[in-house]
Amino acid sequence: MHRRDFLTLTGLGLGSLALPATFGRAIAAEELQSTLDVAFKKRLADSALAAARAAGAGYCDVRIGRYLRQFVITREDKVQNVVNTESTGAGIRVLVDGTWGFAATSELDEAGIVAAARQAAAVARANSVSQTAPVELAPVRGVGEVSWKTPIRKNAMTVPISEKVDLLLGVNADAMAAGADFVNTMMFLVNEQKYFASTDGSYIDQDVHRIWVPMTATAIDKASGKFRTRDGLSAPMGMGYEYLDGAASGKVALPGGAVAYGMSYDLRADAVAAAKQAREKLKAPSVKPGKYDLVLDPSHLWLTIHESVGHPLELDRVLGYEANYAGTSFATLDKREDGFRYGSDQVTIFADKTQPGSLGAVAYDDEGVKTKRWDLIKDGTLVDYQAIRDQAHILGKDESDGCCYADSWSSVQFQRMANVSLAPGKTPLSVADMVKDVENGIYIIGDGSFSIDQQRYNAQFGGQLFYEIKNGEITGMIEDVAYQIRTPEFWGACAAVCDESDYRLSGSFFDGKGQPSQVSAVSHGSSTARFNGVNVINTARSLG
Repeated sequence: MHRRDFLTLTGLGLGSLALPATFGRAIAAEELQSTLDVAFKKRLADSALAAARAAGAGYCDVRIGRYLRQFVITREDKVQNVVNTESTGAGIRVLVDGTWGFAATSELDEAGIVAAARQAAAVARANSVSQTAPVELAPVRGVGEVSWKTPIRKNAMTVPISEKVDLLLGVNADAMAAGADFVNTMMFLVNEQKYFASTDGSYIDQDVHRIWVPMTATAIDKASGKFRTRDGLSAPMGMGYEYLDGAASGKVALPGGAVAYGMSYDLRADAVAAAKQAREKLKAPSVKPGKYDLVLDPSHLWLTIHESVGHPLELDRVLGYEANYAGTSFATLDKREDGFRYGSDQVTIFADKTQPGSLGAVAYDDEGVKTKRWDLIKDGTLVDYQAIRDQAHILGKDESDGCCYADSWSSVQFQRMANVSLAPGKTPLSVADMVKDVENGIYIIGDGSFSIDQQRYNAQFGGQLFYEIKNGEITGMIEDVAYQIRTPEFWGACAAVCDESDYRLSGSFFDGKGQPSQVSAVSHGSSTARFNGVNVINTARSLG
């Protein structure tokens, strides 16, 4: 679990879940299965569009949303909390004389939505006082009435709470029997029922599902008081409950005896492995600082991609819009013009809002733009950024990249990170063969703590499992590892990427951005990759 997820979860409170206002009201489990009628949503949207036009809007879009969330939180043999929430309403965004205005309402009737449309127009007029240049929207062709749904096989919201609790408590018991002293397991489920309509002529109904089952096993050396943890190696996914069926096809055997997971997750097996590996960490020797060749598993590399590529190539961050909250970017616009070398020839990184199973997969974004795949870095060279409708003209583009998103009907949509991934290597290469070519290296599995500067240039990353590599062989587990990078130097040190057979997704369920802050879910895929000559430090600290 990385920092943003930790802050979100601790903000929710594991013992007494205190939900942010945007999460909505608590509801009974059976209410998680209901939906709003499409014809009803279209009537409301048409009323809002007509009211916005009458109020002087040259453009208007309406998002009617029902956002459902379920959290099941356990520790050892106890259920700490079960929470179901629902939030329903409409957000209306308008352009009046080239200025944005936005308003939202929870009153889903004609009077409420018409009033919100008029308020959005009034807000736009008030905002025009400080507008320096009119908004330029990239064109979008209306698509009429269309629908899309995450291709799930089993709706997790319909699975009885008792079944979920039995699974998590059984997993805890297995981990304790395997040597854990403490274990936490959680299940987070999200269903976003989103309806979008605009004056461009689109009426888009989407039903989005996501699942995440984080887990942490802790082992204690009672003689010394020393303890070690190992988090789960699952990925949050844009899937249904079928993700937890534990199918053998979802498992990936890794050197060193570890197991990773692809499109299926065996939570019990991972918990048992986590308990044993947490205890093994207690006896593992501490790393000797120095330069190492790093072999980075996708369960680890996703976070490095997220922080050192995904965020710095968001165009709003490049332009300084995020400076106050989350920094800017070293990857300024002149670097694209100059053909800046972001990495080695092995590095092609693409954005993709369509990738099956990914957290960010939708057919259309929250501006009604059809989603797509596009390159950000091609063979090591910076070629593009992530941009939405009112940013496309800055890059000389005639269309948005389809990466605009809001985390609630009550939040205004803005530019968010697409799924950003490292393309697999083009020639056959397995992880075992990659390890054989390493004389002095470290194999890292799972994400850990990280730190990065305000321009996404200098950073440091930890992990979950670390294995020493000597003369092409894994010699055993080590501990206290973190590596330091300068972003272009690190990606320039990428010497090899395994082929497509090793490609896997991971990602962030709660990625924060904006003021007021919003969260989004985003995946990052890769195959295992090798980086030569990276500086590794020892994170152990003597307490005297």
